[in-house]
Amino acid sequence: MKRLLHFLRTVLGLIFLLASFDKLLHPQDFAYIVANYRILPDLLVNPVALFLPWLEFVCGLCLVFNVFSRGATFIITTLMSIFLAALGFNYIRGLDVACGCFTTDPSAQADTAWTLIRDGVIALTSLLVFWLLVLEQRKSR
Repeated sequence: MKRLLHFLRTVLGLIFLLASFDKLLHPQDFAYIVANYRILPDLLVNPVALFLPWLEFVCGLCLVFNVFSRGATFIITTLMSIFLAALGFNYIRGLDVACGCFTTDPSAQADTAWTLIRDGVIALTSLLVFWLLVLEQRKSR
């Protein structure tokens, strides 16, 4: 069980580290992607575009180095729920937006259906990691 937890925690951390890099390097492009979702008011687009990649980066580091893992996994699970809701909302509205998950390239192909499936798997993985971390803590008490 510990090996599975270590593997999943590390993979999840690496996914979020990878997801944060392009956004950290190109915050203006990421702000455009955030605005393109047409969910947030204009006043919140830039703060979200600046804060979110750093949150992903720090949570990814926490998981890879097993520091504050439960808290980082809780944040990641919450973020994945928000991401899925935003993508699903746009999918229902008929908007096929580039998710901005791993690239801020404006020419990146948008495939909301595939992104929903991929993000669903990541969300379930984060939920599993959180559950395993809680179980591990209970065993140590």
